[in-house]
Amino acid sequence: MRGQPMTGAERRKPAAPKAPPTHEPAGPVIRIPVSACTLAGFREWSNSDEFPETGRISFLGREIFIDMTQERLESHVKVKTEVSRVIATLVVDDDRGTFYLDGTRIVNVSADVSNEPDAAFVSWESREAGRVRPVPSTTGDGDFTELEGTPDWVLEIISPSSVWKDTERLRERYHRAGIPEYWLIDGRGEEIDFQILVWHAKGYVAAPQRGGWQKSRVFGRSFRLVRQRDRVGDWQYRLEMKPAR
Repeated sequence: MRGQPMTGAERRKPAAPKAPPTHEPAGPVIRIPVSACTLAGFREWSNSDEFPETGRISFLGREIFIDMTQERLESHVKVKTEVSRVIATLVVDDDRGTFYLDGTRIVNVSADVSNEPDAAFVSWESREAGRVRPVPSTTGDGDFTELEGTPDWVLEIISPSSVWKDTERLRERYHRAGIPEYWLIDGRGEEIDFQILVWHAKGYVAAPQRGGWQKSRVFGRSFRLVRQRDRVGDWQYRLEMKPAR
């Protein structure tokens, strides 16, 4: 059956108004409070329920650095796993202190920095002298959320998104914090760039290399990082260690 023809009034009837456009974000959003522009405010935010549970967010001298990229498996995760395996075992075997894996937030007030390195180490001497103290959580559960002060050692592994952060800003802030040793590793190229950076008054200085070996004053050993292809063609890393001379 054919429909009835429209009357003139019906043809002149205005269309129903469209719903106003929504301003709600289409994806995840990080809202940074104004108070986070200072280290004290950033620490308050990082310990609150509003702080994002994913991503790597750092406070670097009044700059907030947000990295939401995924870590590369071959050039980052595998390197971090191997270095952590060796250093964590060494720390336990020698009863040197406490090894902390990534996710540990390091805060140094004098250096104006709050960051989660790929790994960190705090000696018993540093804890006993008060150079580092665990900061209790705000929930009063007897646990801790930060390490405040100057750890003995930190590790950073370079990713495509962290080159500037790791090689410049963190290098500067870690030096201001007085951290004795900063290990900086870049496994993205044809050759591994492994540097043991030692604190000096004017800045970090790379430890001398002999046959790829570098001496760590913090751990009292010499180290060399090598890699080769495994049985399926992926990289396999090996942090070799020997007594320092």
